[in-house]
Amino acid sequence: MEATRIIAVRHGETAWNVDARIQGQKDIGLNDTGRWQARRVGEALAGEQISAVYSSDLGRAHQTAQSIAEVAGIPVVPDEGLRERGFGMFEGKTVDEIHEHWPDHAHNWRKRIPEWEPPEGGESLLQLRERVTRTMHALASRHPGEQIVVVAHGGVLDALYRVATGQEVNSPRTWELPNGAINRLLWTPEGFTLVGWSDTQHLEHEAADENTSF
Repeated sequence: MEATRIIAVRHGETAWNVDARIQGQKDIGLNDTGRWQARRVGEALAGEQISAVYSSDLGRAHQTAQSIAEVAGIPVVPDEGLRERGFGMFEGKTVDEIHEHWPDHAHNWRKRIPEWEPPEGGESLLQLRERVTRTMHALASRHPGEQIVVVAHGGVLDALYRVATGQEVNSPRTWELPNGAINRLLWTPEGFTLVGWSDTQHLEHEAADENTSF
């Protein structure tokens, strides 16, 4: 079977990203910067041959995916399996609030305890990895020899990076997960291979792109 080429994109920025507020599976839309990032991603991928655009069904990812799909002339296909990690009672809280109110849970979170689940319906890192792996295998297997775009979230892309590089869920993170970055992988039935990560060249010329009247 021919490999499937995957372009994986993290959604654009939201107000909760700026506030260091945990979004999880809350449906938060893009802010002005996020909408600009989404447009820039679409422009950056305009020359690519893209067979399908898949997205988390949460608004911030779907909005980003729409900018890519419009340029490619194809629809966005939403998939719940691409949603951000469920963070239970952490959702809507800032990082500082979590450390203040639930220090024991915050410790488990920061230490990346594989089996720990955020209270009130959160997912463990092991559950997230299983979901992301299953979903990505299913999507990629539909497109052998083609290229697809997948728009998701920081936690999803972190899990995908670890699967592709053979790292455990609790290994220290040494890679970046910027909003609007372009990441590239290959898929075969044997698994995922990393091709390129955290390409943000298309986001580095914001000032030059703005029309300013004097």
